[in-house]
Amino acid sequence: MDIARHIALIDELCHRPFPAERGPSDTGFGAPGHHVAVLECGPGPGDGDPADLAVAADQFEKGRDALFEVLAPRWGDVSPFNLRTLLLRTEREDIPEPWAGLCARADVAWLWEVPGTARWVAVAVADRDPGEGLRLLAVVTDTAPP
Repeated sequence: MDIARHIALIDELCHRPFPAERGPSDTGFGAPGHHVAVLECGPGPGDGDPADLAVAADQFEKGRDALFEVLAPRWGDVSPFNLRTLLLRTEREDIPEPWAGLCARADVAWLWEVPGTARWVAVAVADRDPGEGLRLLAVVTDTAPP
């Protein structure tokens, strides 16, 4: 994983205009009010030995945590944001994007409100959708987490 490249992309997305419509982008996909960057892609449940998938998932979590180690001194030492709780709330509430999509894909994220940008950044390992495989995601949005 190229942590420096991931940090540079996150920094760029904190200042890049949001797309006017939902759709694919050069970093992953976006919509009005948010960018979702796919920083790394990995194997899915149908790709080889399940033990290999567990090793890859561990590596993705280490990559997510390495991003935290770089971003926390800049933006603050934060606690993990529990996306499972947010997912449970989707059964009773209308959760806005990109949060509804993120909680459907990942269990936990590192989350910061980026000073001077009016934007939020979340970094998470998406591992819930077997069709998509493992992905390390960075979400940049102007929508505060619910």
